[in-house]
Amino acid sequence: MKRHLISAADLTRDDAVLILDTAEEMARVADRPIKKLPTLRGRTVVNLFFEDSTRTRISFEAAEKRLSADVINFTAKGSSVSKGESLKDTAQTLEAMGVDAVVIRHGASGAPYRLATSDWIDAAVINAGDGTHQHPTQALLDAFTMRRRLVGRDAGLGQDLAGKRITIVGDVLHSRVARSNVDLLHTLGAEVTLVAPPTLLPVGVDHWTCDVSYDLDSVLPKSDAVMMLRVQRERMNAAFFPTEREYSRRYGLDGERMAKMPEHGIVMHPGPMVRGMEITAEVADSDRCTVIEQVANGVHTRMAVLYLLLGGNESAVSHARTEESK
Repeated sequence: MKRHLISAADLTRDDAVLILDTAEEMARVADRPIKKLPTLRGRTVVNLFFEDSTRTRISFEAAEKRLSADVINFTAKGSSVSKGESLKDTAQTLEAMGVDAVVIRHGASGAPYRLATSDWIDAAVINAGDGTHQHPTQALLDAFTMRRRLVGRDAGLGQDLAGKRITIVGDVLHSRVARSNVDLLHTLGAEVTLVAPPTLLPVGVDHWTCDVSYDLDSVLPKSDAVMMLRVQRERMNAAFFPTEREYSRRYGLDGERMAKMPEHGIVMHPGPMVRGMEITAEVADSDRCTVIEQVANGVHTRMAVLYLLLGGNESAVSHARTEESK
Protein backbone atom coordinates (compact mmCIF):
# COMPACT_ATOMS: atom_id res chain seq x y z
CA MET A 1 0.00 0.00 0.00
CA LYS A 2 0.95 3.63 -0.44
CA ARG A 3 1.79 5.79 2.54
CA HIS A 4 -1.50 7.74 2.40
CA LEU A 5 -5.13 6.85 1.66
CA ILE A 6 -6.60 9.78 -0.25
CA SER A 7 -8.84 8.20 -2.88
CA ALA A 8 -10.46 4.83 -3.48
CA ALA A 9 -9.10 5.10 -7.02
CA ASP A 10 -5.56 4.84 -5.63
CA LEU A 11 -6.14 1.27 -4.44
CA THR A 12 -5.24 -1.72 -6.59
CA ARG A 13 -7.27 -4.91 -6.36
CA ASP A 14 -4.56 -6.48 -4.21
CA ASP A 15 -4.51 -3.44 -1.90
CA ALA A 16 -8.27 -3.53 -1.47
CA VAL A 17 -8.44 -7.29 -0.85
CA LEU A 18 -5.60 -7.02 1.68
CA ILE A 19 -7.54 -4.35 3.58
CA LEU A 20 -10.74 -6.41 3.50
CA ASP A 21 -8.93 -9.55 4.69
CA THR A 22 -7.20 -7.60 7.46
CA ALA A 23 -10.55 -6.11 8.48
CA GLU A 24 -11.88 -9.66 8.83
CA GLU A 25 -9.09 -10.40 11.30
CA MET A 26 -9.91 -7.19 13.17
CA ALA A 27 -13.54 -8.26 13.36
CA ARG A 28 -12.49 -11.44 15.13
CA VAL A 29 -10.64 -9.35 17.70
CA ALA A 30 -13.87 -7.39 18.28
CA ASP A 31 -15.63 -10.63 19.27
CA ARG A 32 -13.28 -11.11 22.23
CA PRO A 33 -13.92 -9.81 25.76
CA ILE A 34 -10.84 -7.58 25.48
CA LYS A 35 -11.00 -5.84 22.13
CA LYS A 36 -7.61 -4.13 22.08
CA LEU A 37 -4.37 -4.85 20.23
CA PRO A 38 -1.00 -3.27 21.11
CA THR A 39 -0.15 -2.58 17.46
CA LEU A 40 -0.07 1.24 17.55
CA ARG A 41 1.12 1.69 21.12
CA GLY A 42 3.29 4.82 21.24
CA ARG A 43 1.85 6.19 17.98
CA THR A 44 -0.21 9.39 17.91
CA VAL A 45 -3.18 9.84 15.58
CA VAL A 46 -5.08 13.11 15.23
CA ASN A 47 -8.65 13.28 13.97
CA LEU A 48 -8.75 16.59 12.12
CA PHE A 49 -12.42 17.31 11.39
CA PHE A 50 -13.36 20.56 9.69
CA GLU A 51 -16.88 19.24 8.97
CA ASP A 52 -19.48 17.84 11.36
CA SER A 53 -19.50 14.07 11.66
CA THR A 54 -20.85 11.43 13.99
CA ARG A 55 -20.33 7.96 12.53
CA THR A 56 -17.00 8.55 10.79
CA ARG A 57 -15.35 10.44 13.66
CA ILE A 58 -16.48 8.03 16.37
CA SER A 59 -15.62 5.04 14.18
CA PHE A 60 -12.08 6.27 13.58
CA GLU A 61 -11.62 7.08 17.26
CA ALA A 62 -12.81 3.61 18.28
CA ALA A 63 -10.47 2.02 15.70
CA GLU A 64 -7.49 4.03 16.92
CA LYS A 65 -8.10 3.25 20.57
CA ARG A 66 -8.59 -0.46 19.90
CA LEU A 67 -5.15 -0.42 18.29
CA SER A 68 -3.77 1.31 21.43
CA ALA A 69 -2.85 4.57 19.68
CA ASP A 70 -2.77 7.92 21.47
CA VAL A 71 -5.69 9.90 20.03
CA ILE A 72 -6.12 13.66 19.62
CA ASN A 73 -9.54 14.90 18.52
CA PHE A 74 -9.57 18.23 16.70
CA THR A 75 -12.69 20.03 15.54
CA ALA A 76 -12.77 23.34 13.69
CA LYS A 77 -15.43 24.74 15.99
CA GLY A 78 -13.81 26.06 19.14
CA SER A 79 -10.30 25.91 17.64
CA SER A 80 -8.04 28.52 16.06
CA VAL A 81 -9.58 27.62 12.68
CA SER A 82 -12.67 29.57 13.75
CA LYS A 83 -10.34 32.53 14.20
CA GLY A 84 -9.04 32.25 10.64
CA GLU A 85 -6.08 29.86 10.99
CA SER A 86 -5.15 28.19 7.69
CA LEU A 87 -4.84 24.46 7.01
CA LYS A 88 -1.09 24.95 6.61
CA ASP A 89 -0.68 26.53 10.04
CA THR A 90 -2.87 23.89 11.65
CA ALA A 91 -0.81 21.14 10.00
CA GLN A 92 2.47 22.67 11.12
CA THR A 93 1.15 22.88 14.66
CA LEU A 94 0.37 19.16 14.55
CA GLU A 95 3.80 18.45 13.07
CA ALA A 96 5.37 20.20 16.03
CA MET A 97 3.46 17.83 18.31
CA GLY A 98 4.94 14.82 16.51
CA VAL A 99 1.79 13.11 15.22
CA ASP A 100 2.17 9.93 13.18
CA ALA A 101 -1.11 10.03 11.24
CA VAL A 102 -3.80 12.55 10.40
CA VAL A 103 -7.39 11.54 9.69
CA ILE A 104 -8.88 14.56 7.94
CA ARG A 105 -12.42 15.51 6.96
CA HIS A 106 -12.71 18.80 5.10
CA GLY A 107 -15.38 20.65 3.16
CA ALA A 108 -12.98 21.50 0.34
CA SER A 109 -12.37 18.80 -2.27
CA GLY A 110 -8.65 18.12 -2.47
CA ALA A 111 -7.70 19.25 1.04
CA PRO A 112 -6.38 15.80 2.12
CA TYR A 113 -4.35 15.53 -1.09
CA ARG A 114 -2.87 18.99 -0.48
CA LEU A 115 -1.91 17.95 3.04
CA ALA A 116 -0.40 14.65 1.92
CA THR A 117 1.69 16.18 -0.89
CA SER A 118 2.90 19.22 1.04
CA ASP A 119 5.97 19.55 3.23
CA TRP A 120 3.83 20.89 6.07
CA ILE A 121 3.65 17.60 7.94
CA ASP A 122 5.49 14.28 7.94
CA ALA A 123 2.62 11.93 8.77
CA ALA A 124 0.36 9.44 7.04
CA VAL A 125 -2.83 11.12 5.80
CA ILE A 126 -6.19 9.33 5.66
CA ASN A 127 -9.08 11.00 3.88
CA ALA A 128 -12.25 10.84 5.98
CA GLY A 129 -14.25 12.75 3.37
CA ASP A 130 -13.41 15.85 1.33
CA GLY A 131 -16.16 17.97 -0.17
CA THR A 132 -18.00 16.06 -2.88
CA HIS A 133 -14.81 14.26 -3.91
CA GLN A 134 -13.87 11.06 -2.04
CA HIS A 135 -14.56 9.02 1.10
CA PRO A 136 -12.37 5.93 0.63
CA THR A 137 -12.87 4.26 4.03
CA GLN A 138 -16.64 4.41 3.55
CA ALA A 139 -16.25 2.59 0.24
CA LEU A 140 -14.03 0.00 1.92
CA LEU A 141 -16.48 -0.67 4.74
CA ASP A 142 -19.29 -0.92 2.19
CA ALA A 143 -17.27 -3.44 0.16
CA PHE A 144 -16.46 -5.35 3.35
CA THR A 145 -20.18 -5.52 4.19
CA MET A 146 -21.07 -6.65 0.66
CA ARG A 147 -18.39 -9.33 0.63
CA ARG A 148 -19.54 -10.72 3.98
CA ARG A 149 -23.19 -10.82 2.93
CA LEU A 150 -22.83 -11.86 -0.72
CA VAL A 151 -19.76 -14.12 -0.63
CA GLY A 152 -19.46 -15.22 3.00
CA ARG A 153 -17.07 -14.51 5.87
CA ASP A 154 -14.56 -17.35 5.57
CA ALA A 155 -15.25 -18.07 1.90
CA GLY A 156 -14.70 -14.40 1.14
CA LEU A 157 -11.08 -14.25 2.32
CA GLY A 158 -8.86 -13.38 -0.62
CA GLN A 159 -11.93 -12.82 -2.80
CA ASP A 160 -13.19 -9.72 -4.57
CA LEU A 161 -16.73 -8.85 -5.72
CA ALA A 162 -16.37 -10.03 -9.31
CA GLY A 163 -19.72 -10.35 -11.06
CA LYS A 164 -21.77 -8.82 -8.25
CA ARG A 165 -24.30 -6.23 -9.41
CA ILE A 166 -24.50 -3.13 -7.25
CA THR A 167 -27.04 -0.33 -7.70
CA ILE A 168 -26.42 3.13 -6.18
CA VAL A 169 -29.52 5.32 -5.98
CA GLY A 170 -30.11 9.00 -5.30
CA ASP A 171 -28.07 12.17 -4.99
CA VAL A 172 -24.97 11.08 -6.88
CA LEU A 173 -24.08 14.68 -7.78
CA HIS A 174 -23.19 15.68 -4.21
CA SER A 175 -22.07 12.25 -2.97
CA ARG A 176 -18.42 11.48 -2.27
CA VAL A 177 -19.67 8.05 -1.13
CA ALA A 178 -21.00 7.31 -4.63
CA ARG A 179 -17.75 8.37 -6.31
CA SER A 180 -15.62 6.29 -3.96
CA ASN A 181 -17.85 3.24 -4.30
CA VAL A 182 -17.86 3.39 -8.10
CA ASP A 183 -14.05 3.49 -8.09
CA LEU A 184 -13.55 0.71 -5.56
CA LEU A 185 -16.32 -1.60 -6.74
CA HIS A 186 -14.99 -1.41 -10.31
CA THR A 187 -11.53 -2.31 -9.00
CA LEU A 188 -13.05 -5.29 -7.16
CA GLY A 189 -14.81 -6.51 -10.33
CA ALA A 190 -18.40 -5.55 -9.52
CA GLU A 191 -20.88 -4.17 -12.05
CA VAL A 192 -22.22 -0.82 -10.83
CA THR A 193 -25.35 1.01 -11.97
CA LEU A 194 -26.23 4.55 -10.89
CA VAL A 195 -29.91 5.46 -10.66
CA ALA A 196 -30.86 9.10 -10.18
CA PRO A 197 -32.77 12.00 -11.71
CA PRO A 198 -30.75 13.63 -14.52
CA THR A 199 -30.38 16.74 -12.34
CA LEU A 200 -28.61 14.74 -9.62
CA LEU A 201 -25.98 13.19 -11.88
CA PRO A 202 -22.64 14.97 -12.32
CA VAL A 203 -21.30 16.28 -15.60
CA GLY A 204 -19.08 13.63 -17.18
CA VAL A 205 -20.79 10.68 -15.49
CA ASP A 206 -20.80 8.92 -18.86
CA HIS A 207 -17.03 8.56 -18.44
CA TRP A 208 -17.35 6.80 -15.07
CA THR A 209 -16.78 3.05 -14.90
CA CYS A 210 -20.47 2.26 -14.42
CA ASP A 211 -23.87 2.23 -16.12
CA VAL A 212 -26.56 4.88 -15.64
CA SER A 213 -30.32 4.36 -15.43
CA TYR A 214 -33.28 6.59 -14.63
CA ASP A 215 -35.67 3.71 -13.90
CA LEU A 216 -35.20 2.16 -10.47
CA ASP A 217 -37.89 -0.50 -10.94
CA SER A 218 -36.16 -1.97 -13.99
CA VAL A 219 -32.82 -2.33 -12.19
CA LEU A 220 -33.96 -3.82 -8.86
CA PRO A 221 -34.62 -7.44 -10.05
CA LYS A 222 -30.98 -7.86 -11.03
CA SER A 223 -29.36 -6.06 -8.07
CA ASP A 224 -27.34 -8.01 -5.49
CA ALA A 225 -27.08 -4.85 -3.38
CA VAL A 226 -28.91 -1.53 -3.51
CA MET A 227 -27.26 1.45 -1.86
CA MET A 228 -29.58 4.35 -1.11
CA LEU A 229 -28.06 7.84 -0.85
CA ARG A 230 -29.35 10.76 1.21
CA VAL A 231 -30.38 13.89 -0.66
CA GLN A 232 -27.78 16.39 0.57
CA ARG A 233 -29.80 19.56 0.84
CA GLU A 234 -26.98 21.33 2.69
CA ARG A 235 -24.93 21.22 -0.53
CA MET A 236 -27.76 22.39 -2.79
CA ASN A 237 -28.32 25.97 -3.90
CA ALA A 238 -31.16 25.25 -6.34
CA ALA A 239 -34.19 23.01 -6.86
CA PHE A 240 -33.03 19.66 -8.26
CA PHE A 241 -36.44 17.94 -8.26
CA PRO A 242 -40.07 19.13 -8.05
CA THR A 243 -41.04 17.92 -4.54
CA GLU A 244 -39.92 15.43 -1.90
CA ARG A 245 -43.04 13.41 -2.59
CA GLU A 246 -42.23 13.17 -6.29
CA TYR A 247 -38.62 12.21 -5.55
CA SER A 248 -39.73 9.49 -3.12
CA ARG A 249 -42.30 8.16 -5.60
CA ARG A 250 -39.70 7.66 -8.33
CA TYR A 251 -36.45 7.02 -6.43
CA GLY A 252 -37.43 5.98 -2.91
CA LEU A 253 -37.13 2.38 -1.71
CA ASP A 254 -40.21 0.92 0.00
CA GLY A 255 -41.31 -2.62 0.83
CA GLU A 256 -43.00 -3.15 -2.52
CA ARG A 257 -39.85 -2.19 -4.41
CA MET A 258 -37.59 -4.20 -2.09
CA ALA A 259 -39.68 -7.29 -2.89
CA LYS A 260 -38.56 -6.97 -6.52
CA MET A 261 -34.96 -7.62 -5.52
CA PRO A 262 -33.44 -11.13 -5.55
CA GLU A 263 -33.98 -13.02 -2.28
CA HIS A 264 -30.31 -12.67 -1.35
CA GLY A 265 -30.22 -8.97 -2.20
CA ILE A 266 -29.30 -6.46 0.50
CA VAL A 267 -30.13 -2.81 1.12
CA MET A 268 -27.38 -0.40 2.18
CA HIS A 269 -27.18 3.23 3.27
CA PRO A 270 -24.12 5.28 4.33
CA GLY A 271 -26.23 7.25 6.84
CA PRO A 272 -27.73 9.35 8.11
CA MET A 273 -31.02 8.07 6.70
CA VAL A 274 -33.99 10.31 6.01
CA ARG A 275 -36.82 7.88 6.65
CA GLY A 276 -39.83 8.45 4.45
CA MET A 277 -37.87 10.09 1.66
CA GLU A 278 -35.17 7.87 0.14
CA ILE A 279 -36.05 4.88 2.32
CA THR A 280 -39.12 3.82 4.29
CA ALA A 281 -39.07 2.63 7.89
CA GLU A 282 -40.22 -0.81 6.71
CA VAL A 283 -37.07 -1.18 4.59
CA ALA A 284 -34.70 0.49 7.06
CA ASP A 285 -35.78 -1.87 9.85
CA SER A 286 -35.82 -5.05 7.76
CA ASP A 287 -33.31 -7.90 8.05
CA ARG A 288 -32.10 -7.13 4.55
CA CYS A 289 -30.91 -3.65 5.54
CA THR A 290 -27.25 -3.54 6.59
CA VAL A 291 -27.01 -0.02 8.03
CA ILE A 292 -26.08 -1.12 11.56
CA GLU A 293 -23.66 -3.73 10.19
CA GLN A 294 -22.00 -1.00 8.14
CA VAL A 295 -21.39 1.04 11.30
CA ALA A 296 -19.77 -1.93 13.07
CA ASN A 297 -17.81 -2.87 9.97
CA GLY A 298 -16.54 0.70 9.75
CA VAL A 299 -14.53 0.16 12.93
CA HIS A 300 -13.02 -3.10 11.65
CA THR A 301 -12.17 -1.60 8.27
CA ARG A 302 -10.61 1.57 9.71
CA MET A 303 -8.58 -0.54 12.13
CA ALA A 304 -7.27 -2.42 9.08
CA VAL A 305 -6.35 0.78 7.25
CA LEU A 306 -4.57 2.25 10.28
CA TYR A 307 -2.80 -1.04 10.93
CA LEU A 308 -1.54 -1.38 7.36
CA LEU A 309 -0.40 2.26 7.13
CA LEU A 310 1.23 2.46 10.56
CA GLY A 311 1.42 -0.93 12.18
CA GLY A 312 4.71 -2.30 10.99
CA ASN A 313 5.65 -5.53 9.29
CA GLU A 314 3.92 -8.22 11.36
CA SER A 315 0.71 -9.74 10.09
CA ALA A 316 -2.59 -8.87 11.71
CA VAL A 317 -3.26 -12.60 12.11
CA SER A 318 -0.20 -13.07 14.31
CA HIS A 319 -1.20 -10.10 16.46
CA ALA A 320 -4.72 -11.45 16.94
CA ARG A 321 -3.55 -14.97 17.80
CA THR A 322 -0.85 -13.72 20.18
CA GLU A 323 -3.41 -11.65 22.07
CA GLU A 324 -5.89 -14.51 22.18
CA SER A 325 -3.29 -16.78 23.77
CA LYS A 326 -2.72 -14.38 26.67
